[in-house]
Amino acid sequence: MFTSIQDRAYQSPKVTIVGTGQVGGTLALRIVENNLANVVLVDIVEDKPQGLALDLMQASAIANHDRQIIGTNDYSDTKDSDIIVLTAGLPRKEGMSRNDLLRMNGAIVQDIVSKIIPLSPNTILIVVTNPLDVMTYLAWKVSNLPAHRVIGMAGILDAARFQTFIAMALGISTSDVQAMVLGGHGDLMVPLPRFSTINGVPITDLLPEEAIASLVERTRNGGAEIVKLLKNGSAYFAPSAAAYLMVESILGDRHRIVTAAAYLTGEYDLTDIYMGVPVQLGRQGIEKIIKLQLNEKELATLHASANSIRENINLL
Repeated sequence: MFTSIQDRAYQSPKVTIVGTGQVGGTLALRIVENNLANVVLVDIVEDKPQGLALDLMQASAIANHDRQIIGTNDYSDTKDSDIIVLTAGLPRKEGMSRNDLLRMNGAIVQDIVSKIIPLSPNTILIVVTNPLDVMTYLAWKVSNLPAHRVIGMAGILDAARFQTFIAMALGISTSDVQAMVLGGHGDLMVPLPRFSTINGVPITDLLPEEAIASLVERTRNGGAEIVKLLKNGSAYFAPSAAAYLMVESILGDRHRIVTAAAYLTGEYDLTDIYMGVPVQLGRQGIEKIIKLQLNEKELATLHASANSIRENINLL
């Protein structure tokens, strides 16, 4: 029996993206062009999500997919979403730290989450809004969702930046590099050279200490470097790729091991905090948190990052 496009669309997973800036729009493009799910784009700006959705739909014949894209200003259209990706918020401008965004974006996140989660109580919430670790904690508190279904996108992006800089320094393919970055998504993130490898060989065996220190520093300032170069914007290709990997890992029940902002309950001697750690992602969200055997220096650096996050949580 043949099924209509509408029937097939109805059976498809539903991903809602809140915020139609560059990250949200590019993420929608990645999802539909990979035929992964139907997408609902939500924004408070009238007509913007509708226009973006129409543009994406008109590209579907060329891109050869049958995903449905809806643009809306009405949260009711998001009902029963499998995944909600929160990208809404004020962008970081040159000279503005992630912490500068705290109070402004905190109010935005609280308002959105309180309205959208009751419509999709079984959803998995992925937070992209900065300052990411604090906004993820806030979203979890407001949503009343289980912690394993509220996840912050950061570690994948930070690791990708470290991975790229390592590959550039060695003149090799990024595909051969595995990078590990823990901690908060900001200046106190914790790139771990000892756990970053080239086909199993630690980069500490391949690069001098001074070169590694330079790569670590560039990774910590990876977002700020792009903001400075763009002058009137911030990164969106890499952040949307990181968010897509999370969405694909969850919908595909891939059990991927990635770094993401997860709620800690004693892991790494930290409790009641969201920050970047290795996790296993599947259809239920975070399936497990993986604990690395850190040395004293690495653990102290991770705790310093956690202290910074806590200070900002206390400002909410």
